Amino acid sequence: MSETFPEIREAVRRLCARFPGEYWRELDRERAYPSEFVAALTEAGFLSVLIPEEYDGSGLGLEAACAVLEEIHRSGSNGGACHAQMYTMGTLLKHGSDQQKREYLPKIASGELRLQAFGVTEPGAGTDTTRISTFARRDGDDYVVNGQKIWISRAEHSDLMVLLCRTTPREECAKPSDGMSVLLVDMREAVGNGLTIRPVRTMLNHATTELFFDDLRVPASALIGEEGKGFRYILSGMNAERILIASECIGDGRFFIDRAAAYAAERNVFGRAIGENQGVQFPIARAYVQLSAAAEMVTKAARMFDDGETAGTEANMAKMLASEASWAAADMCIQTHGGFGFAEEYDIERKFRETRLYQVAPISTNLILSHVATHVLDLPKSF
Repeated sequence: MSETFPEIREAVRRLCARFPGEYWRELDRERAYPSEFVAALTEAGFLSVLIPEEYDGSGLGLEAACAVLEEIHRSGSNGGACHAQMYTMGTLLKHGSDQQKREYLPKIASGELRLQAFGVTEPGAGTDTTRISTFARRDGDDYVVNGQKIWISRAEHSDLMVLLCRTTPREECAKPSDGMSVLLVDMREAVGNGLTIRPVRTMLNHATTELFFDDLRVPASALIGEEGKGFRYILSGMNAERILIASECIGDGRFFIDRAAAYAAERNVFGRAIGENQGVQFPIARAYVQLSAAAEMVTKAARMFDDGETAGTEANMAKMLASEASWAAADMCIQTHGGFGFAEEYDIERKFRETRLYQVAPISTNLILSHVATHVLDLPKSF
């Protein structure tokens, strides 16, 4: 298949070659953050792809960002440590004030500041975002924030966080999605002054945390856009997130197919390469076909997003198809390698764990199916 943005892809591949499997395995064992890798991506300009040139970014679109993340994952690396900077960017770019953009975007582009944390999910709400209870009460020139968030990745490694909270109780709103606002929280000032970060250990090295807000004071100037309209602001960022995550899944899938095909061609059992057996080669070929179809959906969604079209359905479908194709490729790759697929040194078991996440987050497969059923097929809502 022809590649989009071949120059960007080649440059990303060269960069990732400096961070081989040994680097990621060491981090995985220590549950450590890939600071050197993120610094290299920042220095090369890959994390500022979506920032306009007037703020020292590349001024490219989501499709270019997808190419970056796909190649990171195809190389065996993991963009999860830094991808949030791309999809949280839309909230600040589209709805932030001129002053906010001038103050933060050039520093984010240079790497002086990291915008990696996206504070939305809560223990009592899950994916029903309208039921979040973290509340920001206006008090003079500040908002006072109280509440809790869960599954907030990279909070310990971010200078800024896009935080969604209620500013009007749900029961007082005309619509459940009203009354939510977005604050750009300076994590450097917040931690220890009303914000507590608690790491959550999971099956993969994803720097996941839960956050506790206890009378955290945030300047009113940190409000992005208008008070009460935050849910709408977040939605466009969520669509970008789903498309970008889908591109990571495509990269993971290609990693698994590349590894499986190479291993099947060189591994000899019973006097011949195992790839000569149709029982081995057919699953690899099927994974390639499934992934290729999913990649086309991801490209379509990214182009629609870049063209300013409503791409919610396409973003959801791209994420679902890509995550399922990647998971199928992962399972196939393990099966092709047999016992060696479980050995750390092959990097397959690590990527196997990493790609499983994406059928659950950032939105579960069942909710995507519900979206398609109700928004496309006009079936009645079940909740």
